[in-house]
Amino acid sequence: MTRWDGSCDGAQAMRPMISLTTTLDPRGGDHGEPRVGIYANYLHVLQRVGVIPQLVCPAHDADSVETLVRAGSGLVLSGGEDIDPSRYGEEPIPQLEEVNLVRDAMEWRALEAALELDMPVLGICRGLQLLNVFLGGTLYQDLATQRQDMIKHLQEAPWGHHHHTVRCSPDSHLQRVLGDCGPLAINSFHHQAVKDLAPGVRCTAQAEDGLIEAIESERHRWVVGVQWHPERHEADAPNTDPNIRIFEAFVGAVEEYDSA
Repeated sequence: MTRWDGSCDGAQAMRPMISLTTTLDPRGGDHGEPRVGIYANYLHVLQRVGVIPQLVCPAHDADSVETLVRAGSGLVLSGGEDIDPSRYGEEPIPQLEEVNLVRDAMEWRALEAALELDMPVLGICRGLQLLNVFLGGTLYQDLATQRQDMIKHLQEAPWGHHHHTVRCSPDSHLQRVLGDCGPLAINSFHHQAVKDLAPGVRCTAQAEDGLIEAIESERHRWVVGVQWHPERHEADAPNTDPNIRIFEAFVGAVEEYDSA
């Protein structure tokens, strides 16, 4: 797979390339034309742990999406808009927020291509939800409406702050990454969540109210989703930060895939 050492002199490549999905803002910028968008933190933290992220966006056609994903050694599904509920067989409720049909289609194709190769995949927030839906699960379209017994999962504090804790399941990728760290403090910026787990997918972390906060596929080598955003303030956190270890574990899986 594609590897690069960051130089321009033709030196031997060293760093693996991975694909990172983006959104497409139909309203665009000053000129009212669609434009690609993603927070730079994703790129910062991925480069920090030793991979080169190439952007895969809804402006790419299906063939380009597949080619880009296959050229890399891993896939990160980023956070963002709600997923179209028709993808999991439901009609939208009034509390559904903005959906992005072209993004849904792009990420569907990207994930299809990655899983065909049993490539490592990390899903973040919306990315976890897309993983679950793609593999046959469903979502709560709006927690405040459909699960009023839950704590508030859409935090009002800035994105550098933690909001609640999760506990990891034993014998999971996540537990092996984090070790015996006790309850893990996380941020929380979502109003949707996993309702029914997809077949062959297990819950690997739960919030104190029982909500599913992390999943992994039992049918693939390394497919992990987390409901929180480990890339936000953690992009500048110490190497001992548990969230940095999640990205390091993803990179370890990428390197193992790359060497197979």
